[in-house]
Amino acid sequence: MGVFQKFASSKMQIMIYVFKTSVDNKAKFESASVFLNELLPNSEWNFDLEDCDNILRVDSELNVAEILQNNTIFDCIELE
Repeated sequence: MGVFQKFASSKMQIMIYVFKTSVDNKAKFESASVFLNELLPNSEWNFDLEDCDNILRVDSELNVAEILQNNTIFDCIELE
């Protein structure tokens, strides 16, 4: 039981982040994809380009909000 408790307490919590972005076409999506895959190799992310805010959703153990909002590839504002 002690080993299980140690493992369970060390497991990171996945957070869900939602952003409004400027990714509104295929070229911007491709650039953003390369950036996100390099930056967040162990996270899941997706864009909803049919939404008027071109939503980016990221599921990650890392706190990605500041990193993404300060990137130079695309504009990104965290939604609350």
